[in-house]
Amino acid sequence: MQIQISDGKGAIYMHIEIAGAGLAGLTAAAAFGAAGCSVRVHEKGSNLREIGAGIYLWENGLRALEAIGAYDEVVSRAEKVEVPFLRDHDGSTLQDEWLRNHRLYTVGRRHLYQSLLNAAHRQGVEIVTDSSVTGATPNGTLTTADGREYRADLAIGADGVFSKVRDSLGLRQKLVDLRDGGGRHLIPRTGDDPVHQTIEQWNGGRRIGIIPCSPDETYVFLCCPANDIEGRKQNPFNAATWIESFPEFRSQLERIPFDTEGRWAPFHDVHVSQWYSGRTVLVGDAAHAMSPNLGQAACVAMTNAVALAISVTNSSSIDFALGSWQEGQREMSEGVQRYSRVYGKVGTMWPKGLLDARSALVRKLTASRRVQGSINFAAERFPAGQIQRIDTPVGVVREDVLA
Repeated sequence: MQIQISDGKGAIYMHIEIAGAGLAGLTAAAAFGAAGCSVRVHEKGSNLREIGAGIYLWENGLRALEAIGAYDEVVSRAEKVEVPFLRDHDGSTLQDEWLRNHRLYTVGRRHLYQSLLNAAHRQGVEIVTDSSVTGATPNGTLTTADGREYRADLAIGADGVFSKVRDSLGLRQKLVDLRDGGGRHLIPRTGDDPVHQTIEQWNGGRRIGIIPCSPDETYVFLCCPANDIEGRKQNPFNAATWIESFPEFRSQLERIPFDTEGRWAPFHDVHVSQWYSGRTVLVGDAAHAMSPNLGQAACVAMTNAVALAISVTNSSSIDFALGSWQEGQREMSEGVQRYSRVYGKVGTMWPKGLLDARSALVRKLTASRRVQGSINFAAERFPAGQIQRIDTPVGVVREDVLA
């Protein structure tokens, strides 16, 4: 059965099929919906929900939210950060000048997710649950586990680190377990927690983050290398071992329930040959999964999703638009991935006997304008242009389900 997406006068407009209703997929859906496209999102789970605790939203991520009309809702329950502190093993400050005159908010991931979901719904996006995408073809067709095919003018794989869309197209080069990871927790916020500040502190191979992310919640992250067996215990939570490493944060660590829902999750890098094949493209972790050490993984994913919509809706040729989009965004994305990986190695894979040397090195590096610029360049780069309404027909029908 063919369903024509029409303006009532017989004109056919662009249709988008998306695999994955995560942050990248919903951002892409809202962006193309804002352009007047017909958009359908496939979510493999039975429920629409975000797993995780808190998240950093740097300038690039905030601009992506503005572009799709989700900014006001997101920041209504977010914490505006004035100073993000990085501290070493003795509590002294290594860095407190990350912002470089741009905005930074922290927010609960579930609130961010609901805000993106609301933005997508406002644009008429259709979201189908229990729809597991198992593959794709370069002609813009997604295949689901029940054997159905969904054809589009543009198909988007936003299906994460272990993307079935990417792998079915043969685009994956490497998927690297970084032997580093973290647990994420939300705790009730009290007067012991920072206000308009975030604190990350290192001790040996462990890192802790104390991040206010809403009026009543604080986000705590606990990172350690994969071989730190005691540090990896997140459910049940082993508070004693973390209090031993970070006694100044006893208050926060004791607020993490013993039977927390949190879990230690490994970090991965994804490397691909291309971000697209024909009319099927990759966004988010499917294209460039990275460790979250710079707080940019989600921001880069959302930025690239909006950049894709800007490129496609400002061009008369989808093929040209995809090449232009990749050229404009890939170098930045892979640079963030690289610097995040280095950050993790310095913060996690460092001999305990050389912690003072690490502190001296980090102070020296972060004082460098070049290093500051390299760490901040993603936050300071956002694609030029705006999402344009598609007011002329593109001539392709939406083929709803092809047996």
